[in-house]
Amino acid sequence: MLRPLLDPYRRYRHARVIHAVRVSLGLLASILLTTGIHLPHGEWASVTMLVVIGGLQHHGNIGKKSAERAIGTLVGATIGLVLVVQQAWLGMPWLTYFAMAVICGFFSYHAIGKGGYTALLAAITVFIVAGHGDNPVSDGLWRGVDILIGIALALAFSFALPLYAVYSWRYNLADALRDCATIYGRIINGQPVTADEHLKLMGRLNTVMVQLRSLMPSVSKEVKISMTELDAIQRHLRMCVSTLEILGNTRPDASDPDAMAHLQSALRAEHRLIRVQLIGMARALKSGVSQRLGRPVEGLPDSSLDTPVYSSLDGYRLLVRQLAANIGEMRQRLAKTAPRWNI
Repeated sequence: MLRPLLDPYRRYRHARVIHAVRVSLGLLASILLTTGIHLPHGEWASVTMLVVIGGLQHHGNIGKKSAERAIGTLVGATIGLVLVVQQAWLGMPWLTYFAMAVICGFFSYHAIGKGGYTALLAAITVFIVAGHGDNPVSDGLWRGVDILIGIALALAFSFALPLYAVYSWRYNLADALRDCATIYGRIINGQPVTADEHLKLMGRLNTVMVQLRSLMPSVSKEVKISMTELDAIQRHLRMCVSTLEILGNTRPDASDPDAMAHLQSALRAEHRLIRVQLIGMARALKSGVSQRLGRPVEGLPDSSLDTPVYSSLDGYRLLVRQLAANIGEMRQRLAKTAPRWNI
């Protein structure tokens, strides 16, 4: 009965539904907790929970954002309380307004760049706690407590059916490798590279590469794979896509059936090796059966990549062999990191 919930691929496919249910349950728990113990200004716990996990479905991001939120909250709450105390002591509203403007300007300066989320939240918390300087000190303290409760609840619910970024990375990479196999098949079979279907596949590949790049920091935190290793895998995929673009534009005349038949015959071994490796990697990433990555694959016939080029076919075949070598290196890297990404 629990298999649909525990299966990584199903959780990836239904990520939005799981995320929506998790946030709804978290908000319900926040409301019941703060109203049940009659906590003043309990709505700020719910607001904080939405801020922390409302727009972050990947587990690797939630921990980082929660830490940033906690630091920003503590800094902002401390400054807000100081402003409230000095307003009550000195009774000079214009001094309070000027101080708040300068402080928030300082935070805004640091909000652009590294640590910007923490700086922005600190500025927001100053106003949550202090208002315009006329909030009672007790209200400021309760609001700070509410925010910390919201952070704790967000962290607790982030562990309920966590949606790991590595799932999205794995399955998007698998789809990209299948698209590479499809594109290579179209090229070697003489199908037009200017057709809408071909251009659609290339556009989808470029989009997926951008998505994979954005997932890498979270994946690195979740499964402890270095950014250097993830970047190397991304580089192999980028080289594969670039080589496919070059092959599509330098392919011998596709309108000549004899030329295409000769091309297919000459590159039969390369074509088989490339397809076997691409589809094998895609299946291993999607199914989690990573043992297939370590299985031996029949190599190419003995031929040096440095063989002198005497014709357009020789140059084309050289590119194909380089593509096969690049894919082979990518397969080795995936096999080496499989114990970490296969969760």
